[in-house]
Amino acid sequence: MAKVERSRGGGGKLTRSETVTVRLDPKLRYLAELAALKHRRTLSSFIEWAIEDSLQRVKLREGTGYNNDTGTTISDDAESLWDVDDADRFARLALKYPELLTHEEQKRWKLIRENGYLWRGRYGSDDKWEWNVKEQSLNLERLREHWDQFRAVARGDAPPSVLPTCVQQKPKSERTRTGKPDEFDDDIPF
Repeated sequence: MAKVERSRGGGGKLTRSETVTVRLDPKLRYLAELAALKHRRTLSSFIEWAIEDSLQRVKLREGTGYNNDTGTTISDDAESLWDVDDADRFARLALKYPELLTHEEQKRWKLIRENGYLWRGRYGSDDKWEWNVKEQSLNLERLREHWDQFRAVARGDAPPSVLPTCVQQKPKSERTRTGKPDEFDDDIPF
């Protein structure tokens, strides 16, 4: 008779989750295990559920109370803050909630905000490249392309000279306008 080996374990491996190591004091762990039993969940499944549940109560912005404005929770803004790409996710957070950035992230955001290569804008009346720091103006493709360089410079692992640059001054051949600034548009400097 042929032997058939069975795989051990409770089923297929889920790829949707990431492993996080946490420390719980013995009392909290015991109580969490009881709650997990009550919910008919594993401890890890219960902890994941509890975190998701708490995101509905953690406020990113307090409400004014006016017209039933109760504020914004992490759960409310989850879809607008999450992206699978690190650079996009960082930009979304920095544009919407810059006060949540760590010190290193603040340095990185400053480098990004001040780098005209990444932003759509226009040449102003003084023929210098101008841009507004807003979501619609950020060229995410360029940010993704140079993401590692911005991270390295913010950490102090690389000099600022590795960052991309743009033509800050309008070329003389294009300075035929009356000097009246155009509205911001989709122009991107090189």
